Amino acid sequence: MALKHSGSADKTTLLVERHITRCATEELKVGRFEPEYLGKLSFYLEALDRDVRKPHEQPSIGVLLCASKEDEVVEYALSRTLSPALIAEYQTQLPDKKILQAKLHEFYLQNSPDSGDHKEL
Repeated sequence: MALKHSGSADKTTLLVERHITRCATEELKVGRFEPEYLGKLSFYLEALDRDVRKPHEQPSIGVLLCASKEDEVVEYALSRTLSPALIAEYQTQLPDKKILQAKLHEFYLQNSPDSGDHKEL
């Protein structure tokens, strides 16, 4: 997905997924987390919500995966943001598939405004 703004093309490639009730985007950074990454992610989420999201869908969520992060820096960066975002460190080897599925399901439930209305797939 390429985004255009102010006449310039942003060459960042985003993975955009459409889940049952919302879009999600994941961005992978090869270095440690920097607070300015969150501003760019918020920009992408706004573009998704304005240009891609359907009227029945919830606001888009963003996942920023970094090689490393300092928890205090992440906490400060997230403290005033209104965009639903998750910042996490990635590993070169994925955890067990069942653990990963459980964590993603838990994240989804925590970030859904109507958590009582979910149907198991």
